[in-house]
Amino acid sequence: MKTIIYFITSISFLVLTSCTRSGTKALEQGNYYEAVFQATEKLSKDTDNKKASAVLPEAYKHAQQEFLRDIERTKAANQQFRWEVVLNYYIRLNDMQRAIDRCTACRRLVNPQSYFSEEQSARENAAAERYALATDLLNSRPMSREAARAAYNHLERITTYAPNYKDSGQRMDDALNAASYHIVLEQPKINSRLFQYSNEYFQDKIEEFVRTNRRMNRFVQFYSPDEATKMQLKPDQVVRLEIVDFVVGETNLTNDRATVTSKDSVKTGEATINGKKVPVYGKVTAQLTRSRKVVRSRGLLALEIYDFQTNKVLLREEIPGEYNWVNEWATYNGDERALTPAERALAERRELMPPPAQQLFIEFTKPIYDQVTGRIRRFYDRY
Repeated sequence: MKTIIYFITSISFLVLTSCTRSGTKALEQGNYYEAVFQATEKLSKDTDNKKASAVLPEAYKHAQQEFLRDIERTKAANQQFRWEVVLNYYIRLNDMQRAIDRCTACRRLVNPQSYFSEEQSARENAAAERYALATDLLNSRPMSREAARAAYNHLERITTYAPNYKDSGQRMDDALNAASYHIVLEQPKINSRLFQYSNEYFQDKIEEFVRTNRRMNRFVQFYSPDEATKMQLKPDQVVRLEIVDFVVGETNLTNDRATVTSKDSVKTGEATINGKKVPVYGKVTAQLTRSRKVVRSRGLLALEIYDFQTNKVLLREEIPGEYNWVNEWATYNGDERALTPAERALAERRELMPPPAQQLFIEFTKPIYDQVTGRIRRFYDRY
């Protein structure tokens, strides 16, 4: 009985799936466009599928009538950007035509009409409308940054359906330039000859940041000071970085002395009992000295963003960074067997020399770099 039920259920599922794929359900629900593609897909795989053969002519007729009716209504509405809506309808009509033409069995059932010239005309009209609006905005005097951004959005929209329309590409670049904030990101300064070499690491990272984040978002563009000088750029804002305070190589050494005792009894010697030598067991001790050297390096970087025209400070923060170099070792006097495995491993270490001051400087600036670039990103997210 279970086998029969399973067989009937499986057959029902296959029938339902077949109907869905043939487009019957979509046709009944009035989704004519979807029904056309479901039927063509089915007939491409099964040229004799009766359900799909019945669905396709009916679905195409209704979809065609519906789109052509909507096109006429949209044209008559005389609303802004109506040609983009009209274009979408013609694209769908031509999508159906291409799908049917690719299917031999479908072509025997339907002779689809081509609307490619109408589609191209709609593209031209849609692009002309956006282009005219963008041109008016770019010619406005004085042109505001908001107007430039609106012009850019119109021109960017054209690229989605008419990318080679007139000089829209060049005008989009012009609009983007006018719409953007142009920011010079200065190299971090440091008042120390000793650490100029170490500061090059941070400067290289800042140069890399400018290269890889030329446009942090659509309307914010960064320049290095050299680039700004060559371009004779008058920026909108300047990001200034300066290491205002730092300490390198502050050393703290601690020693912790303790008597340690073995966890278990171990052989400590021998004794003679009744003329026989027998082992003697007991716990052993040692004097353990733990040493810990911490070399601390830290500093503050001042981040300042100011308006280049008014010299008004828009943001000022001090960002800290710190790096601790740690060396631990131990020495002992007494029985080694009193030590735990961890203590024994520590006793095998030796006191090491810390890295050079130049390297310590670099290490404490690394977390500062991550913080400062993150703060710059957050500041310009709203632009």
